[in-house]
Amino acid sequence: MAATRVITAASATTSCFLAKRAFLLPAKRSCGGGGALCFNNRRALVLKSKRPFSCSAIYNPQVKVKEEGQPETLDYRVFFLDGSGKKVSPWHDIPLTLGDGVYNFIVEIPKESKAKMEVATDEDFTPIKQDTKKGKLRYYPYNINWNYGLLPQTWEDPSQANAEVEGAFGDNDPVDVVEIGETQRKIGEVLKIKPLAALAMIDEGELDWKIVAISLDDPKAHLVNDVDDVEKHFPGTLTAIRDWFRDYKIPDGKPANRFGLGDKPANKDYALKIIHETNESWAKLVKRSVDAGDLSLF
Repeated sequence: MAATRVITAASATTSCFLAKRAFLLPAKRSCGGGGALCFNNRRALVLKSKRPFSCSAIYNPQVKVKEEGQPETLDYRVFFLDGSGKKVSPWHDIPLTLGDGVYNFIVEIPKESKAKMEVATDEDFTPIKQDTKKGKLRYYPYNINWNYGLLPQTWEDPSQANAEVEGAFGDNDPVDVVEIGETQRKIGEVLKIKPLAALAMIDEGELDWKIVAISLDDPKAHLVNDVDDVEKHFPGTLTAIRDWFRDYKIPDGKPANRFGLGDKPANKDYALKIIHETNESWAKLVKRSVDAGDLSLF
């Protein structure tokens, strides 16, 4: 029997992040703290749109998640429902930003677990399912030590090369988030987070951004606002995240993943730039300005 639970998703206002406005672009410099890449001397770039863009993001402050099938089976799905019980897409229908530097983060994999859960980007309403390979359920070789999931309304465009990261192309998925708070979350939980840093992972030649963030309800959230704060209050965490994602495929006989940007975490400004760019890529996708391929747009 399917289980249904209620989770907080968003405030009463929502944005698709694509209004005509000034956006601060960073200029790169060296940074001494923690070996991170830092960006300052920001300049404003006014983004222009040929026509207003309206998104279908839900306004209801609560969504429900409905589990269908049994966990750790091929049929298991976690669907998202709006207040009327209608299925909605966690990728497309939950807003990315709540304003004031706050973003929604959807948990796919709770910390200290190893079932490789992910939003099914090629299925209607993009439910969360366990990933498979050759018909078998996939697991990480060991537990992941942080809550892991995605930023809604983002997309790493596989047709776009990133000149700053070895010309790597996007991996055709939403942007990943590594949430470093102390609480183990649940699959399908929607958290309000603030981004802190970014890691440019290169997985078999594809660019797979990892945004490091913290949930606003974490006891240490008020202490961390940028990459140097993470080093201070969560010492060793950024290195541990990089090493975990670098090495997790090795036990299966695959080569280690690599990281761009000098193998270092970029700071918050750079993370926000990545979020903005991938949100614009998502907007082009749902407006069908680019080929969606097998991706579900609802």
